[in-house]
Amino acid sequence: MRILYYIWTFPNSLIGLCVGVLGLVSGGRCQARRGCLEFHGGLVTWLLKNISVNGVLAMTLGHTIIGQTTSALRISRDHEQVHVRQYERWGPLFIPAYLICSAYLWIQNRDCYRDNPFEVEAYGIADPHDPQKYSDDSAEPGGVTRDP
Repeated sequence: MRILYYIWTFPNSLIGLCVGVLGLVSGGRCQARRGCLEFHGGLVTWLLKNISVNGVLAMTLGHTIIGQTTSALRISRDHEQVHVRQYERWGPLFIPAYLICSAYLWIQNRDCYRDNPFEVEAYGIADPHDPQKYSDDSAEPGGVTRDP
């Protein structure tokens, strides 16, 4: 059944894979975590630092997560995994829906990032700015580790 999620999100994951490959050929690295490929370093770092005025620690594209560094990926992993689940629900409609929400909020003079319903959900579950919610690779979203 999981294969259907990978197929449904593939158009978005392909964008992330292309960015990730550019990172790899420019000295970046890749790791597999929680059913996703995570890329960091190289052009990925440059892109995330320059994508907005304040830069971005990490970004999810389907089942691909790009991050500035391994630490950025660790800090934001739970938050980004919420976006992975959102991609699994919305599939190829996720990026247009996210951008439409942001545009609507911008027109309303609201914060087009923090007030975006996709971000509200992700921050509600996992806020990368809250060190109590950081998790290691064995933890569930929200920083809760399963007993063996």
